[in-house]
Amino acid sequence: MASAPGEVWVFVETGRGHDRRPGRGAAPALHAAEVALELLGRARTLADELGARTGALLAGGPGARALAPALIAAGADTVYLAVHDALDEYLAEPHARVVVEAVRRFQPQIVLYGATTTGRDLAPRVASALRCGLTADCTDLRIGDHEAKGVEYRDLLYQIRPAFGGNIIATIVSPEHRPQMATVREGVFRLPDPDPARRGEVVELAVERVAGPHVSGNGRPTSAGGPILLDDLDLAVELVGHTREERSVDLKGARVVVSGGVGVGDAAGFDLLRELADTLGGVVGASRAAVDAGWISREHQVGQTGTTVRPKLYIAAGISGSVQHRAGMDQSARILAINTDPLAPIFAVAHYGIVGDLHDVVPRLIRAYREK
Repeated sequence: MASAPGEVWVFVETGRGHDRRPGRGAAPALHAAEVALELLGRARTLADELGARTGALLAGGPGARALAPALIAAGADTVYLAVHDALDEYLAEPHARVVVEAVRRFQPQIVLYGATTTGRDLAPRVASALRCGLTADCTDLRIGDHEAKGVEYRDLLYQIRPAFGGNIIATIVSPEHRPQMATVREGVFRLPDPDPARRGEVVELAVERVAGPHVSGNGRPTSAGGPILLDDLDLAVELVGHTREERSVDLKGARVVVSGGVGVGDAAGFDLLRELADTLGGVVGASRAAVDAGWISREHQVGQTGTTVRPKLYIAAGISGSVQHRAGMDQSARILAINTDPLAPIFAVAHYGIVGDLHDVVPRLIRAYREK
């Protein structure tokens, strides 16, 4: 049984940050979220395996039009663009309405979302409306075949994620229903190198607001072939303001990450790792065990249940190296492991290993680097 034809889509989440280019001042600039660009790169690979095209679905205010070239450069063949003032900031109901109507019209076979607060809110609403499956918090996506009850399903999306508290890795498929949908954690795929020479098309989806509710046969707005209609029920929530708080640590963007585990001993032990990180121009990470112990905040957590990192240098101090932690850092360019146990699993992925007490080793590293 062959898979249904259709594109591989990525829902493009947007954000606002300060544009620091000369002459731009500090005006907030609209940009595509990094996770959306990461997913476009992976979608391009999946689509190539399927012999399909890649689509980027972008819903936003008038400023969203300027993002289309970057999405095409990142791998999109078609940018589906829904523009309306009501979509300028993310609100669950109108954005879900746009995604549901777009999927019904163009029938992609796969739709991917970032496993962010937005993606985790939006994707289940869309899956419920479309009555299709959804796998949350995936750490890998592949194409493969599956046989069940004597029926062979070809070219399915393998949706791979940790399960049972991260103790196993599960592969989930949705053979019967389309689209196949998944949310994917940030950082598990590399950002694609943009190709400004790529060519694609922009398909603009008209969006209109109607008084209402505009009731159809299923009790909700419908607009087959015409504009996507947003009624009073879709726009029942009004955003009156928002507060943006920058993260205190940028693990994904760091060139050097110094992470500590239970071998650090206590919260005070992380002061030594902060000193090493400051010396090397890096940031401090942590294992889940150290976070669960309350020694450091969760935004520092590296691993399958934290942030996936690929720095130039990753130093794992006092981390035994569970499979969940290794999955979040084993793509680092260089890995230095420090542990008192010579059989610790972390040494299996480390390029350099030091068997010793980190409280003795780390001060020596700091002195050696400063002397050089």
